[in-house]
Amino acid sequence: MAKENQPTGMAHSALTVETTVTGNISASTDIRIDGILQGNLDCQGKVIIGEQGRVQGDIKAVNAEIMGTVCGNIVVAETLVLKSSSSLEGNITVTTLIIEPNAHLNGQCSMRTFQK
Repeated sequence: MAKENQPTGMAHSALTVETTVTGNISASTDIRIDGILQGNLDCQGKVIIGEQGRVQGDIKAVNAEIMGTVCGNIVVAETLVLKSSSSLEGNITVTTLIIEPNAHLNGQCSMRTFQK
């Protein structure tokens, strides 16, 4: 019998440094942004915005870790981590929020439990 093609938890997509995408991205696995995204990001896994990453648009994900800059609203079903190098201009809806010292947040935060 052939094996089913199932995610292993190690598969992910990446937008590398010096790459700019204009438009919305939908990802069924984890994604890392080290370049520039001008559009919305909808991810069924974890989103990582690297230190050089820039997103101008809304982000929806299961988990997220922000080290770069986001100008838009973020909805995270589980945990959002704002690292010390992060800058966020937008509102947050999340279950668990971790903010490191020196992280920049300008917006409102709503904490709630999401239905699975």
